[in-house]
Amino acid sequence: MLVGSQLKRVAVIGGVRIPFARAHGAYAAVGNQELLTASLVAVVDRYALRGERLGDVIAGAVTKHSSQWNLARESVLGSGLAPETPGLDLQRACGTSLEAAILIGNKIALGQIDCGIAGGVDTVSDPPVVFSRDYQQLMLRSFRARSFAERIKPWFGLRPRHFKPVLPGVGEPRTGLSMGQHCERMARSWQIGRREQDEFALESHRRASQAWADGFMADLVAPHLGLKTDNNVRSDTSLEKLAKLRPSFAADGTLTAGNSTPMTDGAAAVLLASEDWARARGLPVLAYLRYGKVAAVDFVAGEGLLMAPAYAVPRMLADAALGLQDFDFYEIHEAFAAQVLCTLKAWTSAQFCRERLGLPAPLGAIDRTKLNVKGGSVAIGHPFAATGARCVATLAKLLAERGSGRGLISVCTAGGMGVTAILER
Repeated sequence: MLVGSQLKRVAVIGGVRIPFARAHGAYAAVGNQELLTASLVAVVDRYALRGERLGDVIAGAVTKHSSQWNLARESVLGSGLAPETPGLDLQRACGTSLEAAILIGNKIALGQIDCGIAGGVDTVSDPPVVFSRDYQQLMLRSFRARSFAERIKPWFGLRPRHFKPVLPGVGEPRTGLSMGQHCERMARSWQIGRREQDEFALESHRRASQAWADGFMADLVAPHLGLKTDNNVRSDTSLEKLAKLRPSFAADGTLTAGNSTPMTDGAAAVLLASEDWARARGLPVLAYLRYGKVAAVDFVAGEGLLMAPAYAVPRMLADAALGLQDFDFYEIHEAFAAQVLCTLKAWTSAQFCRERLGLPAPLGAIDRTKLNVKGGSVAIGHPFAATGARCVATLAKLLAERGSGRGLISVCTAGGMGVTAILER
């Protein structure tokens, strides 16, 4: 049956990722499967799972080759887990691995499985480069022909233009605009200035750098291919340096390479289980996954592309009967500094909360000292599908170190969607 007689609590045992690397650098010679496998191996080794059969592994990538249609399963087969462990590919843009954690959590809560791994991976350095549809159709006409003459005939139409490669699109199919261009519109609409974005980015780098210096990242990150730390974190950046960078998405814009997420390669995975499964193996529980919510916005009609978490979070708060201030930590994905700042501003807007969220009063402001306390995506990097698992692992460790508390995770995604979750200890 789908629902057991009693729901189980979903324990976050912990997560491990490989260092996040700037694109076309340390991981330039490998692809999604190698990177995801490395992160799964790190989890397997950390929690002594070699040869174990888990209930499920759900993972995915936003950008992958057609040959990687079975990415999660193939990575499982190279991870050291028992080959009887299933694998499922999932893709919800930048929210992929957080969505995977929620799905694994649902299966555990319902008693379908006792344990599972959620993960994500992306590499910009190994993109699926294909050729035009005209060239594809030419080859297929030749393939379908029944005689030698018919097979040869389409090739007389071959032209140099057919050899021009088609790179993965960076724009939203419905608007033709990139995520950065959409976020520029959001920044203008919400009146988020350049200095405010640069200050936010500087704090992200400062906190991430301090987290590495303090050793917080040591057990969350496993070295890979000679890389031991996230190589985008800039401990020496400053407002002066950030102010010198040119706008990236509009000549008169405010988003730059310094206050936007860099193109990043990497992978992350997190182990979730029932309390009984964890107890039987002597594994400590860091936190519990308690709530999850997803939302979408009509960005084609004018809502900000990356504003969906502004809707998902209050709906999740209603499920949990909590207020926005009832949290000890906030892990909000920093696609762009402006995107986070727009969301925070929306929650303090009486008009937005009344007209868009149907609330009688604003959600209010959060304590910014509790936001991304170990740095965020602007500093650490953002391998699209991996960020959610990074946030879960980071937040679970923060709650474990604190000994109690509650944390909120929010991830905006392409396609005008958002994935959110609540962890408690």
